[in-house]
Amino acid sequence: MKTTIQIDFTFEQVLSLVRQLPKQQKIQLSRELEKEVIDSKLSKLLNTFKSDELDLEVIEEEVENVRREMYEKQKH
Repeated sequence: MKTTIQIDFTFEQVLSLVRQLPKQQKIQLSRELEKEVIDSKLSKLLNTFKSDELDLEVIEEEVENVRREMYEKQKH
């Protein structure tokens, strides 16, 4: 049986605990925090561009248009 306890810490208390960690654990913690921030930013970015108006057919059509334009420019 697991019991969950929630303890409220201030930022200063957490920082003090982190400073007591060995260097390798600080690096590991830093990487984990970085992943969390990147995941959060990526999710936000993906939500920004989320659209029901775009589908694979529309994307492929646009890609072909761009390719055609690039090909025409290379010919001249």
